[in-house]
Amino acid sequence: MAFEIPKITYTGKIKEVTLGKGPKAVTIGGETAYPFHLFEGAMPHPPRIAMEVYDTPPEEWPEAALEPFKDVVNDPAAWAKKCVGNYGAELICLQLVSTDPNGLNRSSDEAAQTVKKVASAVDVPVIVWGSGNADKDTDVLRKVAEACDGMNLVIGPVAEGNYKQVGAGAIGYKHTAIASTPIDINLAKQLNILLGNLGVPDGQIVVDPTTGGLGYGIEYTYSVMERDRMAALTQQDERLQFPILCNMA
Repeated sequence: MAFEIPKITYTGKIKEVTLGKGPKAVTIGGETAYPFHLFEGAMPHPPRIAMEVYDTPPEEWPEAALEPFKDVVNDPAAWAKKCVGNYGAELICLQLVSTDPNGLNRSSDEAAQTVKKVASAVDVPVIVWGSGNADKDTDVLRKVAEACDGMNLVIGPVAEGNYKQVGAGAIGYKHTAIASTPIDINLAKQLNILLGNLGVPDGQIVVDPTTGGLGYGIEYTYSVMERDRMAALTQQDERLQFPILCNMA
């Protein structure tokens, strides 16, 4: 008697989202089964890993991590080009740490020009991540969206407190919004609903469930991701059927 692997019946599908433009645009999502359960369904697009670029030289990086980029840390556009040209990066994640009001507090206009230079210097999709200060991020991401009109950047974090302003920028200037919530599946679903009601197309939303190594812990992070996929794929919850993006660094 042949052994048959027990299989789950799935009723949902993760939406596909295309990041960036041109021949090196990256499509994510599209799964019809749990991650890597290829014996149960399709996983048309593999997970993608972005290389990080900071908009100011990172002071907290270990020497070994900084060594390969010492010649470009003062020029984010050159740094991004090196990631693509020398290391084959398929995605760039630009961290706008210098905009933090508790740090260098660089202006939103300056940040927008930095992003535009980086996005123009490479032919791969660019993820733009704010400083984490909600008030400053709102203004920064709006300016970034406008300055990079039509480039299909991936901008975030978009939270409940600023989704109207940043979401409007994503709609008007054709970018993808990163819906970010603090490790809670109900809050994640609610923010997706709010963005949808605002008018952000499903093809312009990715979900950041937040990745915590401390506090809640990485195990709790995993469990929320698992619950998200269970609801999306087996419970037909359409407002959770979005690709997941994690800011791991």
